Amino acid sequence: MVGQGALLSPLGLLLLAPLCLLHPGASGQPHPTKGAPRETSSIQGVRGGSVELDCGSQSAPLVVFWSFTPLGSLIPQPVAIASGGEFKVEASASALGAVSLRNSSLVLWELQEGARGHFLCQALHAASGQLHATYSSLALAVLVPVSKPQVRLSDPSPVEGASLVATCIVREGTEPVTFVWQHQAPRGPAEALMGVTKRLIQLDPVNRTHLGWYTCTAHNAVSQLSSDGAFLDVIYGPDNPVITVEPLGFTEEGFGASEREEVTLSCLAASNPPSLYVWLHDHTQVHAGPTYVIASASRAHTGLYTCLAHNSRLDTHTQTSVQLTIYYPPKAQPSCAVLPAPGALALLCTWPGGLPAAQLQWAGPQGAGPTALSNVTWSYAATHLANGSAFTCTGRHPALALPMLCRITLWEPLWSPTCWTMATIRDQFIMLSCEWPGGEPPAVLSWLDEQEQPLGSSSSSPAVYLLQAQEDLAGREFTCRGTHPLRAPDPLCQLRLEAPQLAVAEPRVSVLEGEEAWLGCTLLGGMPPAQLLWLGPQRRQVEPGTLGFTLHPEGTQLRLNVQGADPVRHGGTYQCVAQNALGNSSRSVLLEVLRYPAPPNVTISRLTYGRRRSEVQLQWTVRGPGNLTGFLVQRRAGVPGLGAGAWETMAGDIEPESRGRRLGGLDLGVLYAFRVLALNHRTAGHPSEVKTPADPPFSAYAAVLGAAGTGMVVATVASLLVFQYAARHPDTFPCTEPSPTTPGSDPAQESTEPPVNVTITVTATP
Repeated sequence: MVGQGALLSPLGLLLLAPLCLLHPGASGQPHPTKGAPRETSSIQGVRGGSVELDCGSQSAPLVVFWSFTPLGSLIPQPVAIASGGEFKVEASASALGAVSLRNSSLVLWELQEGARGHFLCQALHAASGQLHATYSSLALAVLVPVSKPQVRLSDPSPVEGASLVATCIVREGTEPVTFVWQHQAPRGPAEALMGVTKRLIQLDPVNRTHLGWYTCTAHNAVSQLSSDGAFLDVIYGPDNPVITVEPLGFTEEGFGASEREEVTLSCLAASNPPSLYVWLHDHTQVHAGPTYVIASASRAHTGLYTCLAHNSRLDTHTQTSVQLTIYYPPKAQPSCAVLPAPGALALLCTWPGGLPAAQLQWAGPQGAGPTALSNVTWSYAATHLANGSAFTCTGRHPALALPMLCRITLWEPLWSPTCWTMATIRDQFIMLSCEWPGGEPPAVLSWLDEQEQPLGSSSSSPAVYLLQAQEDLAGREFTCRGTHPLRAPDPLCQLRLEAPQLAVAEPRVSVLEGEEAWLGCTLLGGMPPAQLLWLGPQRRQVEPGTLGFTLHPEGTQLRLNVQGADPVRHGGTYQCVAQNALGNSSRSVLLEVLRYPAPPNVTISRLTYGRRRSEVQLQWTVRGPGNLTGFLVQRRAGVPGLGAGAWETMAGDIEPESRGRRLGGLDLGVLYAFRVLALNHRTAGHPSEVKTPADPPFSAYAAVLGAAGTGMVVATVASLLVFQYAARHPDTFPCTEPSPTTPGSDPAQESTEPPVNVTITVTATP
């Protein structure tokens, strides 16, 4: 008998494994065992799961040996062996999963498909001093869960009427696998497709009800999974559009609505992709979109409305049209007018438009008048009508709750006609104008000649008539007559055409040079109004803005102002000219510009250089009679080799009381000559004699005084310095007289040094 201790080591287990198939007898020879192999048992496991294979022994065996025979093979393969709580797993057993032993049972974790086959368990037991072997055979079936299905459509966007196949693809799973299909419309719940259990479904033909999400569910004995949805986009349409109108109102031709209502036209045509809509009003596009809103309907919105539906995918079109009629009253309110007629008034009332036409009726001071649709005229006798008489026109329309009114009040225009005339461009025509504003009805104006014959046609205010400009029109009269039914007799306005007449304020004007002059001219008559202008001495028109001249128009006057009169530029004869379309007139004015008298003569009395030769001192005297307003000093530089230069003004605007002037700014290397002129306003007198500056005379007295003053200053400064030195050095400058003895002093200690003499010499140089 083999002891249990021999089975404790793994090597002993391996050596004992072949003995598990033999049963030794007492004589040491093998003999048949009592435990015959059992019938093979079937067991199932799921891939990735775990399964436990029971060896079937009731008591703990001494040795357990597991082997595996794959399907289709006859050669067993060792899996694991165990003895006494220890076990060893064959390395190749990892193809079955994670292998372990629990007692005598074989446990497979993370089960693999390679574990599909037959497992044999051999157990060695010790009983009654003998070894017995038992056998267990198990057939393991490994089931595979179904993978997640995937729906594949043969055409994800078929056109309605085509054929389609939908396939539910499952990559793996233990058969049998059954399928369940579901369909969910875009706006509905998911519904199972009854009776469809196959992997494939065929839709032939496809229609719009098939549009939506499709999912399939695959299941076997192990698991069940559903696919993600696959969208079937069925392309169809557009169907014929359906048009609805709100608010709903019907007419014989279609739909109707009232003016100023909000009208909504909606169009719907089934289509995928959704239809693109275009609205046409009388064949003109007015909107793009399914809904066309007319915020405030008017008569312009009446017409044929067409909805066009377009499928952009199929490029197909459909359309539907409706007639829309808008009922509306005429615009605004009735319009009233009155026109004058011989002996009567023509009262007009109009209110055009509207559907249907408005009913109009006149009413006056004596009662109701005529009635008509849209337009009514009433001819009314103008006799015995008072100023302020009123006439009313009433308009009624079914679309309006209240009638609309217009009123005419007759009144006489104020005052009388006003006449005037003016010439057109270049005086080619004379325009007669007459105005009599106001009144109801407006007054009628007409122009008459001297024989009271009408000129042209009558008209309301203003009335204009054009005459060809001719000289023979001067002196002729024209009359404007105004006519109004409330005024009797007719008022008149008359015009008399005349050539212009002129007068001047002074025919001769004299002013002194530099002063201002005024020339006046007055228009005495002329029709049409004349134009005034001034001509200068050179027969040139004086325009506004001309330098030195200013024009001052004042009503019928035109004054000419001459500033800074100059004998040469301004003196002479001026012409005042008046002209209109019938002729012209002129008057002359002589302007004399007088010079001022010559001033007295000037003589230079002194001209010397100053202390510096860059300035001179100039003095002069005046001799002889004459008015004097100032002086003018001029200088001239002498240029070596070229002679004298030009005279230039060095000082001007010198007061008439002055008789001298200090002038600076001279060049030291230039010799200057000077002269003086007397002025009487703008008139300059004869220049003085020409002089050059002289050096100033020498003064000895002044030099001596200067030297003395300088000496005194130097002496004073020197004395102060000596006194200061003596105060600081008393031993050098002892006093000549004994100083007073102070109490406590020692006379023997006083200085006995001889005095020092100091001589200060001051020299003054003139």
